Amino acid sequence: MLTLNRNEIRDKIYGCWLGKNIGGTIGTPYEGRTEMQDISGFSSKKGEPLPNDDLDLQLVWLRALEEVGPWSLNSEVLGEYWLSMITPSWNEYGLSKANMRRGFVPPLSGEIGNGMWKNSNGAWIRSEIWACLAPGYPGISRRYAFEDASVDHGMAEGTIAELFTATLESEAFVTGDIMSLIKRGLEAIPENSRVAKAVKLAMDCYLKKIDYRQARNMLVEQSADIGFFQAPANLGYVTLGLLYGEGDFKKSIIYAVNCGDDTDCTGATVGAILGIIYGASGIPEDWKEYIGDRIMTICVGGNFVYLLPKTCAELTERVLNMTPSVFLANGVSMSLTEERSNWENDRLEKGVDGKKLMQLSPCSLRFSDVFFSGSAEYEREPVMVNGESLKIHVTLRAKHEPVWMKVELILPDGFKAVYPENVLINPEYTLFPGKFCEFDILLSAENVNKSVNTVIMVMKGDGRMKTVCVPFVIGSK
Repeated sequence: MLTLNRNEIRDKIYGCWLGKNIGGTIGTPYEGRTEMQDISGFSSKKGEPLPNDDLDLQLVWLRALEEVGPWSLNSEVLGEYWLSMITPSWNEYGLSKANMRRGFVPPLSGEIGNGMWKNSNGAWIRSEIWACLAPGYPGISRRYAFEDASVDHGMAEGTIAELFTATLESEAFVTGDIMSLIKRGLEAIPENSRVAKAVKLAMDCYLKKIDYRQARNMLVEQSADIGFFQAPANLGYVTLGLLYGEGDFKKSIIYAVNCGDDTDCTGATVGAILGIIYGASGIPEDWKEYIGDRIMTICVGGNFVYLLPKTCAELTERVLNMTPSVFLANGVSMSLTEERSNWENDRLEKGVDGKKLMQLSPCSLRFSDVFFSGSAEYEREPVMVNGESLKIHVTLRAKHEPVWMKVELILPDGFKAVYPENVLINPEYTLFPGKFCEFDILLSAENVNKSVNTVIMVMKGDGRMKTVCVPFVIGSK
């Protein structure tokens, strides 16, 4: 059984949020500047931390977790909370909300019409919540980070970026060696991704003792084709800050912010990582005193704002209170004690593989009920014109016992479909791995005149009480 020292973990979680607030406040005044900066510390008023969406969204995710629980928390739940409580509509935030309002669930909500921003920074900047909820278990952190990032970044570099930071930050609860942490993060993402290439470039520059200004310019050049405010280069700047700062809290944040670009994000993430490593007790006292403990919000609204944490200390306690249930929901028994932390030998094997997650199709959706789970994959982006056809590949898995399922499609005007009406689904522990129920739905558009159309798959299992409905949203040009 996993036992974690309550005071140690609390100090590291608190250090994460204080570091996040410090780095974000230092970096915010320089956000969006394309040239290198030359800062030395705070430029804001003492005692007044600046608001930052990097932290705001994580307060909403905590509230969602407290209300829904870690067993049921997924991208659709987070998407619904996003629509209710997250106010900005810029870049990927706005595009994903527009897609969700049309009925496109993640990861499609982060894919459709989002070519310019799905590789951007909106996801990896909010990964600390998942690391703090599963300290030392990056595979569990990645599970939730993926659900989070796919809402507004689909299956692109923005999602890969959050898998990287969630892994690194979770592992930072166990080891303080920066190079080892970065390598652990790289192990969790595709080797040929733009994020991996940027991080490796920053590492290579450090090991070759290249001046950090030149290293920064090399990262700019590497990402010139996708431009500024994109995840690969900015995570390169985070890596530069961590490595060239050589463990110094202040120096590391300043290095990252001086690279320019999305400076509130790079500074905040470096501060959070070092805050986890050193704990709140290890953050320089003068910077802690300067920033204070308050959380200032700018991007949250809705009826539940008054229920969100108002200070880093409150946020810490509420996150700490949720950690046992998050571990339990992922098959790990954990208790917070006054004894020394006792990490499991197989902790890195728990949870999900980031590389396998990124093999999922961007044009897909997942669904489940008490007695079965399933997925559906469109053969391409679900947009049709009259005369076209579209194949949807459906996979169903029973959870407990084989079940015959009756399938019926409710079609909007102008659509026709070919599909099996009765299917047998096998349990996940079948003696024939991979022999689950799979079938195709072939849709054809003949006289469609609506811009958004919903095909509803209705499924009723023999001897089961519940009828399950799965909507497939189809756009029309």
